[in-house]
Amino acid sequence: MVNTNRIAEIGSLVGEPARASILGALLDGRALTARELAGVAGITPQTASSHLSRLTMAGLLKVEKQGRHRYHRLASPDVARMLEGIMQLASTNTTNARQKLVVGPRDAAMRMARSCYDHFAGRLGVAITDGLIAKGAVEFDDESGLVTPSGLELLHRVGIEVGETSLHHRRSSRPLCRPCLDWSERRHHIAGRLGAAISTHYIENGYVRRIGSSRALAITPHGRIALREMFGVRDLQ
Repeated sequence: MVNTNRIAEIGSLVGEPARASILGALLDGRALTARELAGVAGITPQTASSHLSRLTMAGLLKVEKQGRHRYHRLASPDVARMLEGIMQLASTNTTNARQKLVVGPRDAAMRMARSCYDHFAGRLGVAITDGLIAKGAVEFDDESGLVTPSGLELLHRVGIEVGETSLHHRRSSRPLCRPCLDWSERRHHIAGRLGAAISTHYIENGYVRRIGSSRALAITPHGRIALREMFGVRDLQ
């Protein structure tokens, strides 16, 4: 049964501007310190620590200690999915029906390719998804995704490992493949363990690189070759 008090608590936490900035900064999957997050939100480290404590107690963040430092990250992919959904709603311009509808980030680099927690979003994420669907490697409905046997062979051939894939194996509660609605493209990209595996493979092999401290990603020349050879993605603009 849904606890309405819990819904109100989460809404209140996410709705405060500084906390919204903190959560947004963590959407790329990285773990950041209170001082780094304070800089993002434009608040003092002391104020940031108070916000982080509340977000952690509510189960939206988790803390990792390494030496003298404490690093904060989103608690789960479900939290990232919730934030992406809120961003999708918030990006819709409803003030004037006659105005041209502008959705998603205005930054061209963010629209092209960005990290969505631990998987790719933007035109890059959608293009990879389209390529895998065209090859018969994945199948989607509105709520779930399936990696086909030929898809598993393709992924193994290009060096992308997604771990245990048996339908009867329950080692991980996280789905292997699911659709995630892209809030700038308004189409689905791949999330779940497959989305994370593709992202990890591309970053580790230098096919994409981070742009500064933002969520935006740049596709390298080797990455464009890999996209064409692995997934049939051409002329990504």
